[in-house]
Amino acid sequence: MNLIEAIVLGIVQGLTEFLPVSSSGHLEIVKVLFNGKTVPEESMFMTVVLHAATALATVVIYRKDIVDIFKGLLKFKWNDETKFASFIVISMIPAALVGILLEDQIESLFSKQLTLVGAMLIVTSLLLVLADRAKKTHKKVSAFEAAVIGVSQAIAILPGISRSGATISTSVLLGIDRDKAARFSFLMVIPLILGKMILDLKDIFSGEVATQPQTAPLLAGFIAAFVVGLFACRLMIRLVKKAKLTSFAIYCFIVGLIAVGSTFYNAM
Repeated sequence: MNLIEAIVLGIVQGLTEFLPVSSSGHLEIVKVLFNGKTVPEESMFMTVVLHAATALATVVIYRKDIVDIFKGLLKFKWNDETKFASFIVISMIPAALVGILLEDQIESLFSKQLTLVGAMLIVTSLLLVLADRAKKTHKKVSAFEAAVIGVSQAIAILPGISRSGATISTSVLLGIDRDKAARFSFLMVIPLILGKMILDLKDIFSGEVATQPQTAPLLAGFIAAFVVGLFACRLMIRLVKKAKLTSFAIYCFIVGLIAVGSTFYNAM
């Protein structure tokens, strides 16, 4: 993997991790476009690095919230911070169970399944349209809503379903305040990303993954994903507050149609 390829992957990861267009879906599309030669499957270590970059971008954006949560937890009292932390734990359970119990089945979906990606991008577009039309409220996240949002996050494991799009749309449709919906959506994924990174690193250092890219591509990909991720995260927060997700819905719908259409065309 050369520097240009690493930077392209970093930009794709940084943008699509936060914007509601599905990072997994776009990486699958890139896999097809580049014939599988420049995608993170070439090196699991690059996947870990790119996810670390977007996780760090989230931490930077929400650093005050994260510090407040840890301060609340250190008080060993049931307060707003510990309550919020418990809701994040609840939201993690569905995705964690799916990831553990259906690991092999999930991996089979990430092998140039362009028809599936296209169909799921169309589903994402419909979710975004519904979210944009939902009424604005000031409702907070509760344990029940956290569980439902967690289910939507588990479904978003499918390539083409945007994680941020699914979780934010679900939150808004449940009547949660848009700002709180974005905040919960981006914070709830940090523990999952860190957990996945630990598992991937375990495979790497146990020798299950033989190929590791050179330091320069890793660094280039990390910086690209981090810098672009900062921009994309801030942009997404503003767009959610203003209920301006329709343009992403149109984009997902068009790309989805092209992806599905191309597979039928190639099959002819």
